[in-house]
Amino acid sequence: MTGFDALLEHVPALRRYARLLTGDTARADDLVQDTLERAHRKGALWREGSMRSWLLTLMHNLHLNQRRDQRLEVQAADDATEAAHDPTPRLGVRLDLVQALERLSPQARAVLLLVTVEEYSYAEAAAILDVPIGTVMSRLHRAREQLRHWMTEPEQPPVRLVKP
Repeated sequence: MTGFDALLEHVPALRRYARLLTGDTARADDLVQDTLERAHRKGALWREGSMRSWLLTLMHNLHLNQRRDQRLEVQAADDATEAAHDPTPRLGVRLDLVQALERLSPQARAVLLLVTVEEYSYAEAAAILDVPIGTVMSRLHRAREQLRHWMTEPEQPPVRLVKP
């Protein structure tokens, strides 16, 4: 199996994770493509071990970079114009799981998705995210508690357990 074929074998898992991270099919496909391009260019950096973990680490880092760049663009746009007012009240609207996941911080969402959806161990998730295992465990606990709160008491103001 060639190096490129080895990358293609992981596309379904990459697409699944990217869709969960971005919440948008088109952005997820772009993220997968960017990840595969970077992996192809940086293939010499891969060391023996799980290629899937390495690819997910690349994807995670690319996603964080893209979010940072988007925030900078939004901040520049906000500086130029006034923020629009959203008059739509959100009281009484029951959140579904997708909306609740979108409300989590990117760090909490990444840990939750790696451990619960991709079924990585805490140690594997810690290696992918480049954080200590204790951080993975605490982020996962806080993310689950926050989701539980949002899903059972949507009318209550959210308790901010997860840092933005």
